[in-house]
Amino acid sequence: MDANINQNVLGIQRSGIRQFFDKVATVEGAVQLTLGQPDFHTPGHVKEAAKQAIDDNHTTYTANGGISELKEAATEFVREKYGLTYDAKREVITTVGASQALDITLRTMLSSGDEVLLPVPAYPAYEPLIRLNGATPTYIDTSKTNFKLTKEAIQAAITPKTRALILSYPSNPTGVVLNEEELKAIAAVLQDENIFVVSDEIYSELVYARPHSSIAFQPGMKERTVVINGLSKSHSMTGWRIGFAFAPATLTEQMLKVHSYNISCPSSISQHAALSALTVGKDDAGQMRVKYEKRRDYMLKRLQEMGLPVAKPEGAFYLFPSIQKTGLDAYSFAERLLEEEKLAVVPGTAFTSYGEGYVRLSYAYDMENLTEACLRLERFIRRNGA
Repeated sequence: MDANINQNVLGIQRSGIRQFFDKVATVEGAVQLTLGQPDFHTPGHVKEAAKQAIDDNHTTYTANGGISELKEAATEFVREKYGLTYDAKREVITTVGASQALDITLRTMLSSGDEVLLPVPAYPAYEPLIRLNGATPTYIDTSKTNFKLTKEAIQAAITPKTRALILSYPSNPTGVVLNEEELKAIAAVLQDENIFVVSDEIYSELVYARPHSSIAFQPGMKERTVVINGLSKSHSMTGWRIGFAFAPATLTEQMLKVHSYNISCPSSISQHAALSALTVGKDDAGQMRVKYEKRRDYMLKRLQEMGLPVAKPEGAFYLFPSIQKTGLDAYSFAERLLEEEKLAVVPGTAFTSYGEGYVRLSYAYDMENLTEACLRLERFIRRNGA
């Protein structure tokens, strides 16, 4: 049977996050800190827009790249929020979530034998998408630089086969953010290289201390960057599956081919809901962001009290503490924590092998859940700490 299956497919694994989530589902009474899914309901005006779309019979195919009104709203959103200017007709594609935007971007860019710079630990989908195209990830370990990608690390990793760099900030799993100066330094390295940046900015509306900065805003970088974004995190619309790919027209023209044969078009109803999210609800993330920041501060304080080193997240809703003091590997730690305390976290190795020695905690849960989770984690650390 394996002879009839693409070898690139055989060579990848299911997401480690989902694998552990399935394991958790078998444990009755487990407290979860696993999924990166907002615990807030989709805003009411978004749901009403979807209902109205159904009543107005907006239930047919749309243009492959999405309805024009939504693309115009998306370009206006990133212009107002991040200073990025795109042509709504030629430089944006509406996709089935940010995941599909990533897929069509890499399938359009990569050929067999290419290399892609991948800062690690990293979101689990990047490596499989690279390998499915016959390309190879070149890992850049960021654990020694507070999980931040540096210009020196990029310079050391580039080879003649390098075609792209995955940039994912705010970061999943660490919550780390790159500031303007750090982005400027990275842009300077890439100016003279034939390397495209795939910038996954799905958490752009969940940055705490200052507005989000995009690498595409740096001089000369818009022409060599694909910005990936979407509404899953900013508007608590994970199930609606609406994302966007912003890129130069010469690239989107080719990406649209892959996109149209892949899914034809995103859900028409979700697109009309998304239009309300980006217009009526363009600032909806603000209230969620305030609550996430309070949760982050609580979780940071509790982890510090337990003696678990952790980089302070400046965005997203994750913490990535080191559990090396326990002497347990990441999977054993997570497995025993689940068995002994019925607390579910994600082993760091779900984010490549460079996540060994860490676990990811999501604070996209209410304070009651987080408080109980910390009590259970503290009991476990007391028994197993160094």
